[in-house]
Amino acid sequence: MKSLFSSLATLFLLFNLSAQEQPSPILFIYDASGSMWGQMENKTKKAIASEVLGVTVSKLPNNQNIGLIAYGHRNLGDCDDIEFMVGLANSSKGTITNAVNGLNPTGKTPLARSAILAINSLLETNTKATIILITDGIESCDGDICQVVTDAKAEGIDFKLHIVGFGLKEGEKEQLICAANAGNGNYYDAGDSAGLGDVLTEATNATVDKPNGNFSVYAVKNGEPVDAWVKPQNSITGEELKGARTYRDTAWVYLPSGKYDIEIRPLENSDIPGTTISIEMKEGEAGHQDIYFDGGILEVTTTNNGDPWDAMVKMYDKETGKVISNVRTYARPKQMEVAAGSYKVSYLALNLEGISINAEVNDVEVKAITTTSISHEFKSGIALIGVETKSGELIDAAVNFRETSTGKAVAGSRTYTSESSNPRKFVLNPGVYEVTIVTLGHHKGNTSKLSVTIEEGKTVEKIISF
Repeated sequence: MKSLFSSLATLFLLFNLSAQEQPSPILFIYDASGSMWGQMENKTKKAIASEVLGVTVSKLPNNQNIGLIAYGHRNLGDCDDIEFMVGLANSSKGTITNAVNGLNPTGKTPLARSAILAINSLLETNTKATIILITDGIESCDGDICQVVTDAKAEGIDFKLHIVGFGLKEGEKEQLICAANAGNGNYYDAGDSAGLGDVLTEATNATVDKPNGNFSVYAVKNGEPVDAWVKPQNSITGEELKGARTYRDTAWVYLPSGKYDIEIRPLENSDIPGTTISIEMKEGEAGHQDIYFDGGILEVTTTNNGDPWDAMVKMYDKETGKVISNVRTYARPKQMEVAAGSYKVSYLALNLEGISINAEVNDVEVKAITTTSISHEFKSGIALIGVETKSGELIDAAVNFRETSTGKAVAGSRTYTSESSNPRKFVLNPGVYEVTIVTLGHHKGNTSKLSVTIEEGKTVEKIISF
């Protein structure tokens, strides 16, 4: 009897734990309007969204209930073409995937009416849920989704709304951002399939069951909002907490009471390093910090004898010696954006040989929100070295240049037996060179040495006959 009671008690405990761990439903509102036939990455947006949503849903817990509303998939030009396709009692991932795959994008984008249908379903069933709206377009039925969500929250309806803008342009997001903020959720930008996967994963993890964020970060670079990662870590234990991404907006993280080091790192093709802030959170408090990644631009130009020239240019941290940024000029002015500060800059001329193809400049000052221009001038002349028989037949030969003052070997090539390469052209720093010619092929075994003086901007030609 004792064993029976023990077993029943264990089953009861497991049942209670299971009931406590049952997450609130996730309700997807899916865009099946005609614009989803648009192309992206050589696929339709419909194909990308269907595939990515299927992968996202497959990763959800087995006990996660998932519902689906779709709009615009049945009737052209019908603002009431909204269907509650899968109810919130559903836990089958395949049901969601099959429903999405079967949609035929056709009609309009009734965002506000879709939100009303979703929110009313929660009100009628007294259910709290996470609503995730995926749209590639803005409202086309004269609705105001921000007002709908604001009114629903004022009535005490328990939900969190995330909105994913799939391929939206700047200027099309304001109402969606407003609605997501009103719904205690986030607005996410997704510009491709990888981005869509990332934001859907983040949205499905930031559910209504999770505490709302209590610390926010807004990142700015040179006066404009910038996309950045926000990664908090407990200063005492080293525990990493769930981070967030700003998506050029405000990112929220939840931090229990304690001290934290928060790393903020910009993501938009910048060599500006991230920063770390230290904060202390107290129970019931909220916090915010604006982060400024104001950098400057160094514009570099390289010339040779006054003409634009190709070169590699690197910027170094003067304390660590680490390369901060690098660029190839391709004979054009090039820009590097870095944090304000003082740097060492090095140049390496390309397609130029000699002992003066490298140069360094110390203490190059870059100021925030300012473009600083610097340039470097290389010098060169040209040597044409030809090898032939006394009768005029071209000879294949190895030609090597050694700078006489340093004894350094600086250039080498072959003449071959083509008029396009014999005489062989060498672009060299001004100076005196010892040139060694060794014949190859049918005429191998002959050697000749000569001295060649290279002058700036001038061409010297030497034809060696055997």
